[in-house]
This record gives sequence, C-alpha cells and structure tokens, in this order.
Amino acid sequence: MQQDLTQGSIRAGLIRFSLPLIAGNLLQQLYNVADTLIVGRFLGNVALAAVGSAFSLMILLTSLVLGLCMGSGVVFSQLYGEGNMDKLKTAMTNAFCLIAALSLLLTVLSYALLDAFIVLLRVPPEAVPDITSYLRVIFAGIFFAFLYNFFAAALRSVGNSFASLLFLLLSTVVNIALDLLFVLVLRRGVAGAALATVIAQGLSAAGIALYFFFRLPELRPRRSNFRLDRPLLSRIASVSVLTSVQQSIMNFGILLVQSLVNSFGVATMAAFAAGVKIDSFAYSPAQDFANGFATFVAQNTGAGKPERVKQGIREAALLSLSFCAVVSALVFLFARPLLTLFIDPGEREILAVGVHYLRVEGVFYVGIGLLFLLYAIYRGLERAGMSVVLTVISLGLRVALAYAFAPHFGVTAIWLAIPIGWFIADAVGLIRLKA
Repeated sequence: MQQDLTQGSIRAGLIRFSLPLIAGNLLQQLYNVADTLIVGRFLGNVALAAVGSAFSLMILLTSLVLGLCMGSGVVFSQLYGEGNMDKLKTAMTNAFCLIAALSLLLTVLSYALLDAFIVLLRVPPEAVPDITSYLRVIFAGIFFAFLYNFFAAALRSVGNSFASLLFLLLSTVVNIALDLLFVLVLRRGVAGAALATVIAQGLSAAGIALYFFFRLPELRPRRSNFRLDRPLLSRIASVSVLTSVQQSIMNFGILLVQSLVNSFGVATMAAFAAGVKIDSFAYSPAQDFANGFATFVAQNTGAGKPERVKQGIREAALLSLSFCAVVSALVFLFARPLLTLFIDPGEREILAVGVHYLRVEGVFYVGIGLLFLLYAIYRGLERAGMSVVLTVISLGLRVALAYAFAPHFGVTAIWLAIPIGWFIADAVGLIRLKA
C-alpha cells in the first residue's frame, strides 16, 4: 500500500497515489453534504443558511490545523525520500506534540469567541439560534480533525494514500445514519446534525491512529524518538506555520466573502451555501490531486531528482487542467439540477441565485486547478512562503473587488471577483516559478 514516488512512471504513479486522496475527500465532503441535504429538506431555509455559514467558519478553523499537518507532511516526505527513517520518526513525534497542543488551544478559543464569530459573519437575527446551537457542538470536533489529518499526512508522506480512505468510508456511513437518527427521529435539529458529524469524525480519527500504530511497525516511534530536536522542530514549524497561514488566509477570505453574501439576506445565503457545496465536489479532486503532487515533489526533492520534479510538473498540469475544464462544462450545463439536490424546486428565488453563481464562477475552475498545483509545488520545495503570497493575492483581490463593487453591481460582482483573484495569482506564481 506504500508507494515510492521517486521511481517508475510519473503519470501512473501520480494517478495511483491521488485516486484514494480524491475518493477520501469526496467522502469527507459527504459529512457536510449530509448535513446540508437533511437540514435543507427537513428543517427549512433558515437552518440551511445557518449551517452554510457555520461551514465557512469551520473550514477556516480546521484549516489552521490542516495546514500544520500538511506542512509537517512535506518534511516527513523529504526525510522518507532521503531514506532517513529514524529522523522521520523523531520528526513525527515532535510535530504531533506541537500540533496537538495548538489544536486544543484552538478549541478553547473557538468556544470563547463564539459570539464574536456570529457578529463577524453578520448572521441575520432569525438564523442566530440555529448557528449558535450548531457551532457549540461542532467545535468539539476540531481535535478529531487534527488526529485524522495528522496521521493521514504521515501515511501520505511514505506513499500510503489508501488507508485513510477506508476509515472515511466507515465514518461517512455512520455520519449519514446518525444524521437521519438525530434530525428525523430524535428531533434534535441542527445540533443533532452537528453531533452526527462530530461522532463520525471521532471514529475516523480513532481508526486511522490505531492503523498507524498497529499495522505500520516501521513507522512506530521508539523511546529514543521522543525527544525535543530543536533544529528539526524549527524546520517543521517553518513549513507548517507558513502552510497553516496560507490555508487560514485562504479560508478567512472565504469567510469575509460569506459575510458579504449574508448581507444580501437569507435567500442568497441559502443559494450560496448550496453553490459552495457543489463547488467543493466539483474542484476538490483537483485540490486532492495537487496535495498528492506535493508529496511527489517533496519525495523527489529529498531524493535529489530535480529533473523528475520538472517532468512531474508537466504531467500534473496536463491531468489537472483537463479535468477542471470538463467539470466546468458539466457544472454550467447541469447547474439547476445539481442545486435541486439541496434546495426545494419550488424555491425559485434561491434557485435563480444559485444558478447564477455557478454559471459565473463555475466556468473558471481551470484557474483554481492551476493555483492548487502552484501551492503544491512551492510547498513540496519547502518554499511555503510563496504559497502564502499567492493566497494573499488571490483572496485579497477577491475580497477587495467584492466589497468594492457589490454595493453597485450586486452579487454578480462577488461571483466575478472569485475567478479574477485565481487567475492573477496564477500569473504571479508561474512567473515566479520560471524566474
């Protein structure tokens, strides 16, 4: 189940390694989609709008943890490419302790700042009770998100992208079953949907941790690996913190856009919530492929194979951008049927806003696909600072253009600002890569 990405066919290796990542993320998306479908259909549009806003906030918070895990995974991959297994295990223990402590701190702060988050999101008064009850439960899953993503990153670093898929499959089934139980049978409302997600996250976290320790003895740390290695921890922190900053900036920008969308009312909130779910499914395979490619870049950089990295960039660009072009066409053609998965067909106003969103923003997925690849390349080369720069450009432009022009041109300005930010960041990233 482990793959050495420094050997063999680049294209075949990237596809084999990335497919489980893509499938796993699609399953993970089902956590939130299950909430959205059940909440939207059975609890109404106000509840749907509340869960949609909460989703944007949780993406921001968990992106801090995810970024730390992803950044650590880059160092793990390079050490694995070097063949230094003892140093790899020491790096894993140092990173685990650091990120675990930060995850617990983030959980405490999230509860303490709950009211401030709701003000920042500009949630309409009628949606405040639902989003409050949802967040009070869902915050408990932050530590589970850390556990799952840390061990998934550790396994990916040594070429194992399949194990995490198995645990996500199990937890997805449990999540959907519990959603139906808590919302439809026990009548727990949006808090029940949140509880279903937290329990499912806990199962996937426990499963992957047990798999790591009992099925991969070669990665199990010894007592000698439980020591503070300051140079190694500094190396991990430099990449991890920058990757976390990049992820959090990206999602903070999304949160600011969500806040602006919320100012247009519940109908627009609900349409945007459904549209973002479709976006996540549409281009998440490109994001997961890029995350797999980051492992390829890091392993081959550690193994001292720069020409293989260059060849891999060409292969990855061809695969990812072709996929994004096809998905854009499908989303444009089937925007309305896709939205009716989340929104009652009788809600004409909400559907009209959602179709408009997908047909303006969704035709430009090539832009975000290329940006994901650029993030992966710079992260794999331990140049995570450049990923931060590209994120600031992309999200900064998105937010600035949206806030500047939405008062005059309505939500169309918000939808157009998104791809404009993507493409300008792409141009900067390509120019810097060739320099």
